[in-house]
Amino acid sequence: MEHVHRDLSALPKAHLHLHFTGSMRPTTLIELADKYGVRLPDALSSGTPPKLRATDERGWFRFQRLYDIARSCLREPDDIRRLVREAAEEDVRDGSGWLEIQVDPTSYAPLLGGLIAAMEIILDAVDAASRDTGLDMRVVVAANRMKHPLDARTLARLAVRYADRGVVGFGLSNDERRGMARDFDRAFAIARDGGLLAAPHGGELTGPSSVRDCLDDLGATRVGHGVRSAEDPRLLRKLAERGITCEVCPASNVALGVYEKHEDVPLRTLFEAGVPMALGADDPLLFGSRLAAQYEIARRHHAFTDEELAELARQSVRGSAAPEDVREKLLTGIDDWLAA
Repeated sequence: MEHVHRDLSALPKAHLHLHFTGSMRPTTLIELADKYGVRLPDALSSGTPPKLRATDERGWFRFQRLYDIARSCLREPDDIRRLVREAAEEDVRDGSGWLEIQVDPTSYAPLLGGLIAAMEIILDAVDAASRDTGLDMRVVVAANRMKHPLDARTLARLAVRYADRGVVGFGLSNDERRGMARDFDRAFAIARDGGLLAAPHGGELTGPSSVRDCLDDLGATRVGHGVRSAEDPRLLRKLAERGITCEVCPASNVALGVYEKHEDVPLRTLFEAGVPMALGADDPLLFGSRLAAQYEIARRHHAFTDEELAELARQSVRGSAAPEDVREKLLTGIDDWLAA
């Protein structure tokens, strides 16, 4: 029986589910709020993660309100550059060798000179952070399902336009209880035709049907969250057979009340069903933990051995948009971590 607990921050891995504003350091948010005279609520200024529960409309509204306040503190190109560089630094510290950061550029466009200007600033910041930290980093452009599907089509075309500048995927975020997935099918067709991977959110706040909609209506190659698939054995088989990676965020699931405690998150169910997973931090600013901590949750609360944790890391790499040379380097590093 294995007793060795290797350092999880030294385990090479890919990070596929990290939201842009949500990646901010709490100390950076406090500094930027002071710079712009934004009064932060105690939930964002106390230094401890806010108490959140988003399983009802009121709770989700509060979560979104906190997120919007944080986003309002990103006003200048330098703020964007700082956020991206610090997100990369945190990921490197946690053993990430590939990061796909998810952003809706329309949220930042009004203060940064428009949609194209915002996209250019974000991609330039990603290039600079990648050079400065050595972390391979790309962008997933995400539409907001609370907005009109035509807005999503505009974003999909923008994402495809920048596919040669670091955009690798197209997502759909916000409250999955609102709006039908199929309303966004045209946007996802544009993204897929442009060579981008499709990674909509599903199976977090609503059940297995939302994951099925991601597959059937949006042609998903990955699913943001997807944990509620555990409630449907047939869906689990479908995900396993198709090799659809679920971007599972354990700390987020508990913080938002999707599950009461860490032991309830169905990591084992998905893993043993053969569903590929990529553990992600989602919004560290609001949930208080970053990438390596998600692997620690799998170890501590689900008794994953180091061999199983290494396999989770491999699954994150295989589910990524990383080119072959980066994949090989990371997979070799995982083997070396196990051999150490």
